[in-house]
Amino acid sequence: MGGNAIFVDQTNQPLGERETIADVARNLERWVDVIVLRTYAHDTITEMAANARVPVVNALSDFEHPCQALADFMALEEHFGAAAGLNFTYVGDGNNVCHSLMLTGAQLGTNVTVATPRGYSPDIEIVTKAREIAAVNGCEIRLLQDPQAAAEGADAIYTDVCVSMGLEHESTKRAPIFRPFQVNEALMSKATPTAVFMHCLPARRNEEVTDAVIDGPQSIVFDQAENRLHAQKALLLLLLGGLASVEKFQ
Repeated sequence: MGGNAIFVDQTNQPLGERETIADVARNLERWVDVIVLRTYAHDTITEMAANARVPVVNALSDFEHPCQALADFMALEEHFGAAAGLNFTYVGDGNNVCHSLMLTGAQLGTNVTVATPRGYSPDIEIVTKAREIAAVNGCEIRLLQDPQAAAEGADAIYTDVCVSMGLEHESTKRAPIFRPFQVNEALMSKATPTAVFMHCLPARRNEEVTDAVIDGPQSIVFDQAENRLHAQKALLLLLLGGLASVEKFQ
């Protein structure tokens, strides 16, 4: 898009370690037009946004992943024509991806069903907020613990890794708990004949999803991946130049 990107690696110098996040924000706002922050703690992003006078984009945190959801629902609209009225099912861990999918689906009028094992449900504040938005847009947010029931009549079935960021030490514990929530051909057969399979990638093949599903004709995972480029370009244009800039590049 003709801009210049500067990459700041947090691996060796985590944000907030050498100087406060507030001070980092006040420096960056004088040098750049937008800050895209991909980090772990969600508080890092909210603190950066509270102290910067330029837009701060959440490219990933442990609580939400909104940029991914934009790409995902773009893929759904490409496939079905519109997201409103679709029955969207998420199966797996009630994690950051799940949170953003619920909020985005509610905003677009999509019926969202989330199936998680007991004790792994999405955050109750996110659920409450999503349901409030859904009520305005004439759709529904459902929480279940039965993946088979959740898949019934679904237009899209989405899953993610069962061991979310920062919880790698729980891999052994989680494996048997999430095994019944694997998206396989049997689970996909519960959905509508035209249903699609979705995953934010990278996937742990034959754990949360089988090869037969992710490589099958219903899979649109690489459409989602491509759309991360297009959706994020549109987001940057919107933040930097307003709606007119987005329309100009359509």
